[in-house]
Amino acid sequence: MRDIPVVLSGYKLTVVEPPAPNTRDDGNGGQVVVTDRQGVTQFVVALFAKLRVGPGERAPKGEEIKVTLLTDPGLGFEEDSRVELVDPRINAYQIDSPDGRSISGISFKAMGLKPVRAPREEK
Repeated sequence: MRDIPVVLSGYKLTVVEPPAPNTRDDGNGGQVVVTDRQGVTQFVVALFAKLRVGPGERAPKGEEIKVTLLTDPGLGFEEDSRVELVDPRINAYQIDSPDGRSISGISFKAMGLKPVRAPREEK
């Protein structure tokens, strides 16, 4: 299964590394920008995901995730910005190495980012 929709509304997402074009090693010591099949540049953002909890509850340890963005998120997503993912998806992967070991996990992707406004403090 690919592109499994995921609901992340129960998490606070904070930018750790601002969005930038996704690159990979070209095999000659250089970098090449990653594009989709139509030639559209892919972007990547690192987010810290922490579970939202109720008053008086203690949140478990959070996790840093890297998310591939299928569109240019634009400006305004600096470090420490609170964001939401637009149409988030996950994909499972497995990489088998020549020595017989397997590495598996999930990767995150989304159509884009949108800012989250901080809730107003009641007086």
